[in-house]
Amino acid sequence: MQVTKYAHSCLRVEHDGGVLVIDPGVFSDPAALDGADAVLITHEHPDHLNLQAITAQLDRRPFPVHGPASLSAPLGDAAEVLRPVRPGESFTAAGVAVRAYGGQHAVIHQDIPVVENLGYLINDVVYHPGDSLVVPDLPVDTLFAPIHAPWSKFSEVVDFIRAVAPRRVYALHDALLNENGFGVLDQQYTALSRTDYRRLEPGTRLDA
Repeated sequence: MQVTKYAHSCLRVEHDGGVLVIDPGVFSDPAALDGADAVLITHEHPDHLNLQAITAQLDRRPFPVHGPASLSAPLGDAAEVLRPVRPGESFTAAGVAVRAYGGQHAVIHQDIPVVENLGYLINDVVYHPGDSLVVPDLPVDTLFAPIHAPWSKFSEVVDFIRAVAPRRVYALHDALLNENGFGVLDQQYTALSRTDYRRLEPGTRLDA
């Protein structure tokens, strides 16, 4: 299985000829969707769901979109391709085994409604939590951790990484950072995560 990290929270997974794309949002390159056989969306926020890019790809080649049932509204006319997923559900997308975790987005502020959010464990190897810090009930080899967000606190993310205890962790959800932020957070996560922490440039491909 090969994973390509695109900007912010987007991953492209290629396995046995299938292409699975996770969270192609507005900060990510729409090319991540080229040739997609299925798409996973963790939640409805635009940095995880680029409706225009998904619609453009659907016009070229149909594929299912798996995610919370609440995606039906933001998907609009494309809602017919939605395959609703519930927390705890296991399913197959693009020929890849997927387990769904969580159910709710992390709290941003008490005045902002909490939306549905699912974390996805891919092929029992790679974990993408979306905008949450839900720890899966299975061992994780490769974790993509959201290192910066309006809802997150550095110490909580570090504790999340330690609780998951992966063999390696890569930075996720980082499009709002500049070079100053990268310098500080990369140093601190490397020092405190108790595993092999790295931040990948968009387009970097790795074996998982």
